[in-house]
Amino acid sequence: MSNKSRRTSNTSVTDFENFFQGWLVRQEHYRDHLRTTIRNIETCTNEELRDLTARVLAHYQQYYEEKSRIANHDVSLVFSPPWFSYFEQSFFWLAGFKPGLTFRIVRTAVDDMSDEQVERMDRLRAETKEEERRLENEMARIQESVAAPPIVEVTRRGENSLVDWRYDEMESAVEVLRAEMEVVVGNADLLRTRTAERVVEIFTPVQNVKFLAAVTELQLKIRIWGVAG
Repeated sequence: MSNKSRRTSNTSVTDFENFFQGWLVRQEHYRDHLRTTIRNIETCTNEELRDLTARVLAHYQQYYEEKSRIANHDVSLVFSPPWFSYFEQSFFWLAGFKPGLTFRIVRTAVDDMSDEQVERMDRLRAETKEEERRLENEMARIQESVAAPPIVEVTRRGENSLVDWRYDEMESAVEVLRAEMEVVVGNADLLRTRTAERVVEIFTPVQNVKFLAAVTELQLKIRIWGVAG
């Protein structure tokens, strides 16, 4: 990597880390707002609850949009992001929290679902699990391709091969892998957001506030535990 490329990479990481710090501050504000709303839920209208839900979802969407930009710059960064502690990364699945975690939060945060809601949630859980498997298989295929020619052949030939025409061949193969990984991360993030949005569609305005309060609470706790550790 050239000095110019390193400077560009370092700038991109710094820019994202600055964004993320501000995003976390807003995350704490939303958590506090959700807590207060739950305590005063009887005085809130459904319109107010829906507005709060929409703002929290938009807050998460902003994170994924910025994450997509950094992944486009260097997809390896989102697989081992320096802005997350090792403890936080231990919860990761394809560069983020596993969508299936949503349903564990649902079970603990919302205990007043109707039979119809339970049935719809079970269907959504099954669909999400199937999509997780599809993405895992796609990622496994990409990882296996790393051990395939021309990368292995060039590596086996040694450093001298990096100065001949095969260098361009390897670079092309690496770029293809990066592009494929970026697509998988994008699809994983899409599944994360789509799962949350569909849960919100199933729940009532009051249930959504409880659900989102639990989500933000858990993420911030994991953050605190990771930093403390």
